[in-house]
Amino acid sequence: MEVRSIDTFYKELAESTQKGRYTLLPEGITKETGHFNVFSIANFFTKFKETGEALMPYNRRAYYKISFIKGHNRAEYADKVIDIQKSALLFATPKIPYHWLPQDLEQSGYFCIFTEDFLIKSKSGVAIDELPIFKPGGYPVFALSDEDMNRIEAVFLKMNEELSSDYIYKYDLLRNYVLELIHFGQKLQPATALTTKHNGTARVSSLFTELLERQFPIESPKQTIGLRTAKDYAERLSVHVNYLNRALKEQTGKTTTEIITNRITQEAKMLLRQTNWNISEIAYCLGFEEVAHFSNFFRKQTSFSPVSFRN
Repeated sequence: MEVRSIDTFYKELAESTQKGRYTLLPEGITKETGHFNVFSIANFFTKFKETGEALMPYNRRAYYKISFIKGHNRAEYADKVIDIQKSALLFATPKIPYHWLPQDLEQSGYFCIFTEDFLIKSKSGVAIDELPIFKPGGYPVFALSDEDMNRIEAVFLKMNEELSSDYIYKYDLLRNYVLELIHFGQKLQPATALTTKHNGTARVSSLFTELLERQFPIESPKQTIGLRTAKDYAERLSVHVNYLNRALKEQTGKTTTEIITNRITQEAKMLLRQTNWNISEIAYCLGFEEVAHFSNFFRKQTSFSPVSFRN
């Protein structure tokens, strides 16, 4: 699973548009403000029309994205496919890979991309992963009414206009527009997605998933996961390990150990394919004290040694 950085995004975007329409880093977007940009879908739809290649590969991105999509599309997640007949608002987080596949040639709308730092710079200090719309375990794709379409399109048009302005506080205003879209999307969620009134097992399962996903992605060979076993998670959640197992089995059909193992294996595959870190560094990051323990674990899950999988 490839991790697409901001730089990679612009390189691919330049290749998929005519005459390099977008520069690598648009003028005025700096590390001090966090990264933000907004695009018209119609302006970079050329490659799909000519080749039929998917615009958004199935991968994990290093940035957040909000898309206002007009046209027949399909959003594919690991275990769910969502058909978009007319228009939709889609929220993408780096933690949940998805594949956006246009189903016809009549595509329009807008999307914006931004880094976590962009919202942290706001006065409210928004912790984006704490927002319900970006919590793990959901599929935030919402069909829009005609009235909703007009409201969302107006926000994107204001974003586009403001981005090219010379207003000294334009990034503060752009953050407000992003938050407006986020809150609009959260209002579209079912009430159960925004309330803490779950039954016991559902709440424990939700909290476990949040704890698990907070440890990823691994971004440095010096980073290591702090929660490694079912016992670690049970202690953090202040529940007995047997209760945690029962709750997860009821909600997901899998045991705590199975879920943790699958997630660590997924991260191991990504690190082996997408980094040049040595095997001992990857083993350390994933909580293995010995390289041999990691090699045995990986071989058991995949039938490959870490070295053979990388090669």
